[in-house]
Formats: sequence, structure tokens, C-alpha cells
Amino acid sequence: MERENSLRERLIDAGVDLVMTQGTASLGLREIARRAGVSHGAPRRYFPTHHTLLSAIAHRGFADLEARIAAATDGTTSPRGQLQAIGRAHVGYALEHRGMFELMFRHDLLDSEKHASDQPQLRDSTLPLFELIVGLIVRHRREQAAAHRPGEPSTPPAPPAVTAAALWSNLHGLAQLWAWGSLQLALNVPAPGGTPDASHLDQLVTAVLDAHLGPVES
Repeated sequence: MERENSLRERLIDAGVDLVMTQGTASLGLREIARRAGVSHGAPRRYFPTHHTLLSAIAHRGFADLEARIAAATDGTTSPRGQLQAIGRAHVGYALEHRGMFELMFRHDLLDSEKHASDQPQLRDSTLPLFELIVGLIVRHRREQAAAHRPGEPSTPPAPPAVTAAALWSNLHGLAQLWAWGSLQLALNVPAPGGTPDASHLDQLVTAVLDAHLGPVES
């Protein structure tokens, strides 16, 4: 059993290395098997479908992203501050590991009904991250409501999950437009590609939060 687990992990390791260095187009079963040093039919012994192997590779990406988010939010107690840290970590990871990030959020891998399997479903890694954002938005709104002065007009906000979805989509779009060079062109900042420097990233993430949560009140 230990040897079986070792071979399974070797296949995942090979896939992680491929997607990190060559992108999602490189993740064919034969190439993963070749990188892992096994026969081209070996992956089928551990993963019933190509989909389940790709899902296992993407799980590694989520584990890495979750570790980054935990480190980024450590010591930050306010929900707004945690959302800011999550936004920076999220966009930073997307730009540093574009192939893995694309794999992690592919809808065909998240569709557990379409690809029934006894393997862990990728949605089990995606949904907790989304629920974390929803929970922080709920906490932020409670704090805002507690500080709201009587008599001030208040517009009912969208449901927290809707706001979280819009905020999350905005972060994804930010990362994609930066990766394409579009934001650098629009903002007249140095050459496309790479990760924004800390000041640009903070400004962009802050603007996203301001758009969906309102600006920080002085």
C-alpha cells in the first residue's frame, strides 16, 4: 500500500511540475506518466479518469494557496484587513502560477456530478475559500452596521454570497488583465507580465474592495 501511495504521489508531483513550468496544455496522461517514470497506462491504476488526475493536481494548488492566505491573514483581525490580505494573496498566486491557477478553477473539474468518482472532489477545496470570503463580508457588514449613526440613509446591500461572487470575479479579472498586459497599458505602468509591485497591487485590491464593500471611513 505504501508503494501504491508513493506511485500515486509521484504522478501528482509530475503533473504539478508540468503545469507549473509548461501550463495546462502539457497535462496529457502520457507526458505525466513519462515524467513520473512509469508506463503510459500506469495512471489508470490510480486515477480512473484523466479528470481525476487533473483534479488531484489542482488540489495541490489549493493547498498552496490556502497556506499563502493563512500566512497573509495571520495577525490581521479585522474582516476588511483579512479581505485585503486574501485579495493580495489571491492575485499574487494567480500571476506567479498562471497554469496552476487556470487548472484550479476549471468548471469541468469542479462539476462533481459530471465526473462521479470516489476521489476527493475539487469543489471541496474551492467552496471553503468562497465561504471564507462570504463570512468575512458578513462580519464586515455587522461592524459597519454597529458604527452606522442613526438617521443616516442606508441602502440594503446585495446578499453576502452575491457580493462575495462579484468581489471574487473582480479579483480574477484583475489578475487576468494584468497577465495579458491590459492593465499596464491602461495605467501606463512598466512592461506587461510578472507580478505587480506591492504599491500597484495594494491600490488595485483596495479599489476592488472599495467597489464592493464601500471605502474605508475616516
